[in-house]
Amino acid sequence: LTAATATGQHESVQTLTVEEVAARIRQPGWVIVDVRDSNAFNGWIVGQESRGGHIPGATNLALDWVKSRRNGLPQLVASKGLTNSNVILYGNTIAEAREMANWLEKSAELSSDHLFLLAEGFTAWSRNPQLPVDRLARREKLVPAAWVQELIRAEHTRAYRIVEASWRGEAQLRAGHLPGAVYLDTDEIEVEPLWNVRSAEQLRKTLLSLGITKDTLVTVYGRDLTGAARAASVMMYTGVSDVRLLNGGYQAWVDAGFEVQQGGVEAAAATDFGGPTPAHREWIVGIDEARAVLADPQGRLVSVRPWAEYVGEVTGRSYITRKGRIPGAVWGSGGSDTTGMEGFRNPDGTMRDLQEIESRWRDWDITREHRISFYCETGWRASEAFFAAYVMGYDRISVYDGGWHEWSLDGNNPVETHTPKRPRR
Repeated sequence: LTAATATGQHESVQTLTVEEVAARIRQPGWVIVDVRDSNAFNGWIVGQESRGGHIPGATNLALDWVKSRRNGLPQLVASKGLTNSNVILYGNTIAEAREMANWLEKSAELSSDHLFLLAEGFTAWSRNPQLPVDRLARREKLVPAAWVQELIRAEHTRAYRIVEASWRGEAQLRAGHLPGAVYLDTDEIEVEPLWNVRSAEQLRKTLLSLGITKDTLVTVYGRDLTGAARAASVMMYTGVSDVRLLNGGYQAWVDAGFEVQQGGVEAAAATDFGGPTPAHREWIVGIDEARAVLADPQGRLVSVRPWAEYVGEVTGRSYITRKGRIPGAVWGSGGSDTTGMEGFRNPDGTMRDLQEIESRWRDWDITREHRISFYCETGWRASEAFFAAYVMGYDRISVYDGGWHEWSLDGNNPVETHTPKRPRR
């Protein structure tokens, strides 16, 4: 290596120039780690970068997660393949990378001999137009708290709404919410016993009552990403043309130190939605469409239930009695239980490095070329997977709304419970 020695804490940690790093992109035995927050990694410009995004092939391990001692860090580090690899660290500055190197040596027991720092950080990389940059395909739909703050502060000619979505959580909203946020109880967009989406007429009435039309810019957030993703996907299905999701939800807003408002907010209702509803029937589908996906050689019905539910060890929910999965369904990752989605989230609740999600999908032969329908029990976690695929740029995607709950209720529907082999690609 033609590398210089970093100054400061790590006399033994070497630095690399942007050209030296470029030569090691996706090279066997090398892992590149971006220590900036997930929004910068996704493509938002948050500092002095000339271009937003990340070095191709990099994985995201944010320094902020280390500083705030977020839960799940050891498991996350282990999943990124840093052990027994040469690890290149970069932030916007070399100081950020050096701080992460210190933590990896002390807490993850990585040897300094295998740690390298990008000398001038991503700022220098972004200034060179000859060097490639990757970013989230639809990054504008997954927004940082700072973007929402600017939305609130700016003068607008276009109507916008900020919506907090959850199930029967209005008391939480009244205790503290984003300024001007109106509340959407998910009972207003889905109905028992299957918790499927309501009729187009009912959805239109609900959105109009919140002052939302086809052309309203809507930013959705929640205390939990699944409820917010469910609401966002239903709005998209209904026909709202520009729906954004706050990355990290309410906690990201609080962590950023922005103003919190208390009490309820009454929205001025709208009278004309401005377009047909639902405008995108292809995004939320029923059991017949799920069967059609299974029958399609290019179709992938993707379960995002926990592995124990996928292989039939447990049912997951008290109201579900049958164990197993829909025959032919592949596994798209998920969480450790019926409420978790660790496979899709960072330790701070932001959406995980989506390249990692996509890599796991490829292991199950789930690719952009396929017609994909996600399912869970009743659509919430499937909506989070759907939104992840959407912001990654996938086009042929949907949520099978009834999911395992609907499928398992009919005793004539077959189930599988064995541990499957991963499909061959």
